[in-house]
Amino acid sequence: MSAVASDSSVRVEPMNRRAANRELKDRLWRIVFIIVLIGCTMIFFTPFVWLVSASLKVRAEVFNSEWIPDPVAWENYVRVWQVAPVFTWLKNSLVIGILAAVSVTISCAAIAFGFSYFRFRGRDTLFGLVLATMMLPGVVTMIPVFLVWQRLGFVNTQVPLWAGNLFGSAFYIFLLRQFYLGLPRELFEAARVDGASYFQMWRNIALPLTRTALIVVFIFEFKASWTDLLKPLIYLQNSALFTLPRGLKAILDQFGQGGEMQWEIVLAASVIVTVPMLVIFFLGQRYFMDGIATTGLKG
Repeated sequence: MSAVASDSSVRVEPMNRRAANRELKDRLWRIVFIIVLIGCTMIFFTPFVWLVSASLKVRAEVFNSEWIPDPVAWENYVRVWQVAPVFTWLKNSLVIGILAAVSVTISCAAIAFGFSYFRFRGRDTLFGLVLATMMLPGVVTMIPVFLVWQRLGFVNTQVPLWAGNLFGSAFYIFLLRQFYLGLPRELFEAARVDGASYFQMWRNIALPLTRTALIVVFIFEFKASWTDLLKPLIYLQNSALFTLPRGLKAILDQFGQGGEMQWEIVLAASVIVTVPMLVIFFLGQRYFMDGIATTGLKG
C-alpha cells in the first residue's frame, strides 16, 4: 500500500509542477501582452494629447517642447466660436452624418437581406458584381457623379453629401449579408407559414436579430461622413452649408497661412472636430467590438 501511495504521489507532483509552470507562463505572457498593449495605446494616443496641449497654449509657445501649457489659454476655444460659425458647422455635420448613416444602414440592410434570403439564378454572380464595385476608385466616378448632381440642380446644397447612400454600399452590404446568413432559415420559413410578408420578415425578424451589425454600419458611416472633406470641397461654396471638416479647412486657410499665423486657433478647432467622434466610439464600443468579432462566421 505504501509503495502504491508513493508512486501516485510521485506522479501527482510532476503534474502539479507542470500545471504551476504553465500557469506562471500564461501569467507572464498576459503581463507582457498588457504592457505591449499599453505601449501601443500610448503611441497612438500621443498625437491627440499633443493636439490638446498645443491648443491650450499661447501663440508664441504652440510648437515648444512643453507638454503642459503654462499658462493655459482657454480663450483659444472662445476665439474659435467668435471668428467662425462653428455651431452652424457642427449642426450641419450632425444632420448630414445622421442622414448618411441612417440611409446607408437601411438601404444596405434591405439589399443584404435579399442576397441572403432569396435564392435565384445568378445571385452569386450579381453579388460578385456588387463586391467588384469596391475595386473602382472613387476618383474615377467623381466627375460623372458631379455632373449628375449638377444636372439635378443640387450643387451647393447638402443633398449630394448623403443622398448617394440611398443606393447602398458594397462593403456594408457584404457585412450585413454575413450576419443574415448566420440566422436560422427556419425562423423565416415559420414566419412565411404564419402569413408574414417579405418586408415583415425583414423588419420584424432580421433587423432585431442583427442590431449589432446595424450599429456597426451606423458608426462606420457616421465616422466617414463626419471626417469627409472631399465632398464638401466639391459641392459646397456657401459657408453657411459647410461641415466641420470643410470649416476647419476654411479656418486653416485664414489663420494657418500668411504673415501672422494663429495656429492655436486652428488646433483648437481641430480638437472640436475630433472630440465628438471619440465620444461616439466609446458610447458604441460594445456593439462595435461585438459586430467585428462575429462578422464573417458564415459565408
